[in-house]
Amino acid sequence: MKLSRRSICAVAFTALAGFGGLAQAQWTPTKTVEVIVHTAPGGGNDLLARAVAQMLEKEKLLPVRMQVINKPGGNGAVAAAALSEKKGDPHTLGFITSVWIANPLTTSEAKVTLHDLTPVANLLREPAMFAVRADSPYKTLKDFIDAAKAKPGELKQSGGSATSRDNIIRQTLQSSTGAKWAFVSFQGGGERLAALLGGHVDMMVIEPQEAGEQIRAGKLRVLAQIADKPLPSYPNVPTLKQAGFDVTATPQIRAVVAPPAVPKEALAYYEDLFKKLSQTASWKKYVEDYQLEDGYSTGADLGKSITQIEKDMRAQFQLAGMKLVR
Repeated sequence: MKLSRRSICAVAFTALAGFGGLAQAQWTPTKTVEVIVHTAPGGGNDLLARAVAQMLEKEKLLPVRMQVINKPGGNGAVAAAALSEKKGDPHTLGFITSVWIANPLTTSEAKVTLHDLTPVANLLREPAMFAVRADSPYKTLKDFIDAAKAKPGELKQSGGSATSRDNIIRQTLQSSTGAKWAFVSFQGGGERLAALLGGHVDMMVIEPQEAGEQIRAGKLRVLAQIADKPLPSYPNVPTLKQAGFDVTATPQIRAVVAPPAVPKEALAYYEDLFKKLSQTASWKKYVEDYQLEDGYSTGADLGKSITQIEKDMRAQFQLAGMKLVR
């Protein structure tokens, strides 16, 4: 069948339109992707972001470089504000933890919340341990709780800020058991650990990898795990529930968000990118080596998790008598 010139032009236009739609649906970054983190170099989120950048390059999943931008200060407030200022920019992401949820609840200086940003994907849930010195008289978490009941306020726990997971789980346990012990805040993880090893405090909440190093060195004993199920490396250490404490343990998430008003095509690209990363051998080795809980979920599911975690934290802060500003 012979087509007229007008028909040929119409077919060509339709084909080009189709390719245009395909190109839009298959958005890819065209320049360096900047990742904003709230910790200084060497902090937990900084290390994760740099590891992700290396894995994406190794697995050839990202056609451009990923560069980590450190914005420490204000327990995530400075980083959140910096990310918010990149409104509509599809070449900027933020790596978050639960502190980005907790801090705005109690700090009026935190002007930007996660509800102002765009959820992309959850990556991990980070378990933790209750640990004491190896020569401590406390063999179980119940031992510690019973001692805290007998000597209200005398025992001490080292930790981070008032809104850190360390203190939230302390407040939750105190509320459910009636025990009371002090919380001593330190700037960094090294100082918290040094305070425990030096005998200045009696207990701390510590990440599994760091706990493992100290256990192998014969310096620490783990009493219980803050995790959904026992980690493979600690099959005989009970979770909170297994230890007899049926309390809500607010999870420490590590996730990815984007600035406000980022195009849907870019969000779909990044959501798929991190899903592909979670299926690689590099990622699975990283999760195993650092004793983490793989927790990939989509942006929509991350948004729901953020809302639930915020609800749980609000209730826990209120029980602890902490002043809420939101």
